[in-house]
Amino acid sequence: MKRSLQTIRFNHLMDYAAMLALQKDRCATVERGEAPNTLFLLEHPPVITLGRRSDPAHLLLPREELARRGIALFETDRGGDVTYHGPGQLIAYPILALAAWKQSYRWYLRSLEAVLIALLRGYDLPAERLEGFTGVWVNGAKVAAIGVGVHNWITFHGIALNVMPDMEHFRFIVPCGIQNKPVVSLATLLTPAPDMHRVMTDFEKAFRAYFEIPDDAPLPEP
Repeated sequence: MKRSLQTIRFNHLMDYAAMLALQKDRCATVERGEAPNTLFLLEHPPVITLGRRSDPAHLLLPREELARRGIALFETDRGGDVTYHGPGQLIAYPILALAAWKQSYRWYLRSLEAVLIALLRGYDLPAERLEGFTGVWVNGAKVAAIGVGVHNWITFHGIALNVMPDMEHFRFIVPCGIQNKPVVSLATLLTPAPDMHRVMTDFEKAFRAYFEIPDDAPLPEP
């Protein structure tokens, strides 16, 4: 199976529910062979998402108070616990037919971590895995969360990298259900921090390099 990839960037904030529907539609067309593997790169408006294994105790504010603060709440079908998404956070949703690589959920998770580690080490950050946890860490603080779904070996959901989000919003949850572990962003680690356009470009390069996908001509936003 050909290792091709269409990268689609969004230049405006994408509603979480609308983006989930778009992912699922692309999953179906990739599975039928009617669309290429796809990498969506975007930012979301403020939203807290609850994964399949979420603990209600990890949501620290009631829905009404979150709404008052302009933060949506959404139950979703990815793996993992509770996460926050918002402006200033890079969201990457790869829609990949894993038959072209390796049909292994664990391998895919570790591969996304490897892409992020390569990206961050390119910024001279000591990015690493933390034993027993999913995601990527710098000096013991989590800088990127990963939560994926796989249906018929087609991937969806993906990664959230904190570039320059409102870090105050992470106080409203127990991020990924992990107690006593800080969350950090590139804006707090680097001076100056790279802007979102650069991070998206660098992430795509790291992603293509790891998954051994040649560069394609850029395609327009749908």
